[in-house]
Amino acid sequence: MELAQRVKTLSPSSTLAITAKAKELKKQGHDVIGLGAGEPDFNTPDYILEAAKEAMDKGMTKYTAAGGIVELKQAISRKFRTDNGLEYPNDQIIVTTGAKHALYTLFQVLLNNGDEVIVPTPYWVSYPEQIKLAGGSPVFLNASEANHFKITPDELENTITDKTKAVIINSPSNPTGMMYNKQELEEIGKVCLKHDILIISDEIYEKLIYTENPHISVASLSDELKGQTIIVNGVSKSHAMTGWRIGYAAGPKEIIQAMTNLASHSTSNPTSISQYAALAAYETEVGTTEELKQIFSDRLDVFYELINAIPGINCIKPEGAFYLFPNAIEAAQANGFSNVDDWVAALLEEEKVALVPGSGFGSPKNVRLSYALSMEELKEAAKRIKRFVENHQAK
Repeated sequence: MELAQRVKTLSPSSTLAITAKAKELKKQGHDVIGLGAGEPDFNTPDYILEAAKEAMDKGMTKYTAAGGIVELKQAISRKFRTDNGLEYPNDQIIVTTGAKHALYTLFQVLLNNGDEVIVPTPYWVSYPEQIKLAGGSPVFLNASEANHFKITPDELENTITDKTKAVIINSPSNPTGMMYNKQELEEIGKVCLKHDILIISDEIYEKLIYTENPHISVASLSDELKGQTIIVNGVSKSHAMTGWRIGYAAGPKEIIQAMTNLASHSTSNPTSISQYAALAAYETEVGTTEELKQIFSDRLDVFYELINAIPGINCIKPEGAFYLFPNAIEAAQANGFSNVDDWVAALLEEEKVALVPGSGFGSPKNVRLSYALSMEELKEAAKRIKRFVENHQAK
């Protein structure tokens, strides 16, 4: 039986693939350190677990509204008001089965065949695949390493065509950890308003920032930009809830309503128990996010120095998320490899350290390393990578 054309061009997630490979090697008895995972290495906090148990005991196990329970929407609305200075009523918010599903649903209701979405490179692996599934065309705009992997207004202006429907801004970024400041967002926003381009603002790493620079949501800069922006966020990264699959989107009412209608025919609703768990995450202030942030900040300081000291590996220190995205082409070539992908494969085979090749993010000279592991594992991983590089130096 022949598969649908829409799935024939899909590429598997490189992050999930490398994580699966690492887990398989572990099952075989190998001492593998997997630096591919895009999730905190902590269990979900106890108060959230207790809220989920209480919801189950109370029988909150039935269908909910397709766009999420009212209580959670209200909590998300309060979060926007408190954290971002934004006002979103319930009919401008949809709760989804993870932030990934929010993006998928958005592209499905937004794009017609041939519509273009500008995707800055490096990009999160699912953006282009979801755009293609919706009949759109991802247009890649290289965000140079020299500019800390951020696009400029002029670059954006020169990439827009009469088919451009939207641009994605991911700040802090997966995979780079870089973050746009207020002035940069204002300048990008002016270009989008000029050309009537929707801004898709992926803010999933909003709470994990390790500098004095604050996170700025582009929607908060003006009423005009708010009306031109869809914000995507969730509790996965901020509250160690990746497996609970609760994300959300906020934006213009007509777009949110269309997303809700589509969700009613695809997922019916986000998992009821997960919604009550997410409600507890936003209603209970116990410092969970600050604790996570401090742990990741400490790891970043140590791991960055260790990785950046390895010959041939050059890394810009990230401002947020929990990834390093160093340029490793010099090390790869010095080790006798023509490309970084082969270097990464050999590293996994020989030293049992799993990195994600940057080619999966549209940046083939780089690699992504997650520091969502214990400090001991990170130090050991850096030791193994350094040993591998030194052992393979051209004689």
